[in-house]
Amino acid sequence: MRITRVLPALAITLTAACASVPRGPGATRFDVLITNARIVDGTGNPWYRGSVGVVGDRIAYVGPSIPGLTGQRVIDASGQVVAPGFIDMLGHSEFAILRGPHAVSKITQGITSEITGEVSSAWPNVALGEQPNPRYPWRSLGEYFTYLEKSGTAINLGTYVGTSSVREAVMGQATRHPTDAEMKQMGALIDSAMRDGAVGLGTGLIYLPSTFFSTEELIALTRYVTPYKGGYAAHIRSEGTGLLDAIHETIRIAAEAGTWAEIRHIKSRSLEQMQQAVALIDSARAAGVDITADQYPYIASGTGLAAMLNTWVQEGGDDSLVVRLKDPAVRARLKSELGADSAAGIRTAAHTMVNEVGADSLKIYEGKLLTDIGKMRNEDPYDAAFDILVGDRGRTSAIYFSFNEDALRYVMKQPWVSVGQDAGAVSPDSTGKWRERGHPRGFGTFPRILGRYVRQDSVITLEFAVRKMTSLAAQRVGINDRGLLKPGMYADITVFDPNTIIDRSTYEMPSQLATGVSYVLVNGVPVVDNGQVTGALPGRALRGPGYWLRR
Repeated sequence: MRITRVLPALAITLTAACASVPRGPGATRFDVLITNARIVDGTGNPWYRGSVGVVGDRIAYVGPSIPGLTGQRVIDASGQVVAPGFIDMLGHSEFAILRGPHAVSKITQGITSEITGEVSSAWPNVALGEQPNPRYPWRSLGEYFTYLEKSGTAINLGTYVGTSSVREAVMGQATRHPTDAEMKQMGALIDSAMRDGAVGLGTGLIYLPSTFFSTEELIALTRYVTPYKGGYAAHIRSEGTGLLDAIHETIRIAAEAGTWAEIRHIKSRSLEQMQQAVALIDSARAAGVDITADQYPYIASGTGLAAMLNTWVQEGGDDSLVVRLKDPAVRARLKSELGADSAAGIRTAAHTMVNEVGADSLKIYEGKLLTDIGKMRNEDPYDAAFDILVGDRGRTSAIYFSFNEDALRYVMKQPWVSVGQDAGAVSPDSTGKWRERGHPRGFGTFPRILGRYVRQDSVITLEFAVRKMTSLAAQRVGINDRGLLKPGMYADITVFDPNTIIDRSTYEMPSQLATGVSYVLVNGVPVVDNGQVTGALPGRALRGPGYWLRR
């Protein structure tokens, strides 16, 4: 059966994937045999020439191409690299993967697994005592994982439990500190999620309502994940002038909760500031605090346009935001704060591009900087931003060109930095077409590192990059049966051409697939076969250590 979907600048062919037949541990005939490859096994060791054999959903052989090795399916990988499947350490696919299970934007980068749950998570998904939405019928994280596997996905998916989700389940949108009773209720939800396989506690401290948690409250909540070998992962409170203070807070939370911490998409406005941040993290690690980070290889971030505004104006949700932005006194205060280098000092009109709007009347502003929009409207650029937010009911997204390329390269060289693209899976089966706009990281993060920073600019080596994308990520979240090319590991495998792999997505045209990935296997089943998406859905739930500790 062949189903062809024609998309802008792309034709994807979906072909039925063949089921493999296990043959036993001592066999020399494999279900899939990849030969003549440059093996980069995920350890960071130098590459070598050899073969990889797969039986069922496991890797059965990794080594030299000795006589006698045969396969039901033989892939000649001459001139190509075979590596463990890439692990996206920061995705947002918990719901997107249900709408678009083929995860085309992910698998065409070589991604076989994603860890989601940065701010919110698939569960808790309703307030305590309420019935779940029929569209999302699960009543626990365990039920979500079951629902996910029954629905079918192209990639494996693990998750943190999000602080915004547990807070909203217990407190709604309240802007106060929780009571002791509410802290215990949130702790019970976290404990349940950890027992069902969450990998830790995730938070986004610039986003409502998580921004209202104090450091002490975050320490107390993180202690619920510690018995289950989970960690604390944070979009920290500041990526601008307050970066070092925000890292100090993360270190303190990990140290006092007695567990590990992960800084989400670490970035900086200057090389000097990033050097200070790296020194701070290295010092903490030397003192015994297990803190790491992930990054994406772009100097622009992407989130809502409202995120450039301080928290007080966002309280109560989009409707309240719109009402406030109609008040001249509120606007005057906001412009004063923005002019004083507030909003973490990174989101100013000259560096902010309106990315995607919902209202048709505002589409003319997509892809334009606020300073240019102000000129178009003959008004102050911040007033232009406020007007767009009002007209778009707060739904506008933005891209912030606020960070430093030298800092990006410097932190990329650190051995404790993995890769997370900070974007959910996108597929044509989710909408019938690609999203009109997004951030290029959603389609190009992993090939961009391998193409630009490894091949073109020699910032890091191939082996170093692959380790970041595989075993380092798996080790961080406690997934010990993926991330390496090693017999007995699950057969998540990516084959790519190191001479051609590159991202094609841009800020102007973000929904363009990368090139250079030729084969991707998830649990032994091809999801990309000779550059074509197969349509297979072999992905599984990735459950953290807490799930297995109670078995």
